[in-house]
Amino acid sequence: MRVDAHHHIWDLAVRDQPWTADISLLNRTFTIDELRPDLRANGIDATVVVQTIPVEPETPELLRLAATDPQIAAVVGWVDLTAPDVAERLARLRQLPGGTALVGIRHGVQDEADPDWLLRTDARRGILAVGAAGLAYDLLVRPDQLAAAVRTVAALPEVRFVLDHAGNPEIHPDAHGPWAALISDLATCPNVAVKLSGLVTQAHLCSAAALHPYADTLLDRLGPNRLMFGSDWPVCLPAADYGEVVAVADELIDPLSPQEQAAVFGETAAEWYGIPARPLSR
Repeated sequence: MRVDAHHHIWDLAVRDQPWTADISLLNRTFTIDELRPDLRANGIDATVVVQTIPVEPETPELLRLAATDPQIAAVVGWVDLTAPDVAERLARLRQLPGGTALVGIRHGVQDEADPDWLLRTDARRGILAVGAAGLAYDLLVRPDQLAAAVRTVAALPEVRFVLDHAGNPEIHPDAHGPWAALISDLATCPNVAVKLSGLVTQAHLCSAAALHPYADTLLDRLGPNRLMFGSDWPVCLPAADYGEVVAVADELIDPLSPQEQAAVFGETAAEWYGIPARPLSR
């Protein structure tokens, strides 16, 4: 089963996406129906749809969509991690239509000014509640927050973590070394996987040559069983279309065995998020 472990959808008629205001290609509505032809063309059997903005109504909407769409296998949603009743909020989400598709929670830490936001007591308490609910916690951080993410993963071994977009590294020779050192530290923690996603956006171009040092580091430190492909569609579109993102990922993992490639393109995500095997919906 081939899985896209990270994509988004949004409807500007329902709510604004302020972060797209200055990105003309993204400042419109994107639906799963628009993505579906690309999924079929690239043999993607199932997807994980991920929250975009920190508002309570979005996650129930994504869960309802997952309840009716056979290709959306899982949802990574949002709750206020700093709320004292995080556990109760998570339980209510799982009781909603499509609630069984909730596999993880994410907060846009990259939008927090504090590079140590993840070290806050209330944030840690919320992440622990996510883990206690049997859900994964997706880490979305800036490069200056990656060190705090590594410390958080190490401090909370009872929680399953997924690092989105490999930590959003700067794609530049001078930036690779410091990022790789933190990834090496992260890899010592068995409770974390990493998404091979978002790198074309960080590079501002679709180039396997530019991304090979980053993919090679991830594979060397974590191995294919802790690495999962994600398109980051439609956020990828200013740099590459869906097929180009898949093609670059295929090129980056080409040296791997067929079994290892299958892990990156689905089995890791299925295991980490608990996604059942399913055929491609026609």
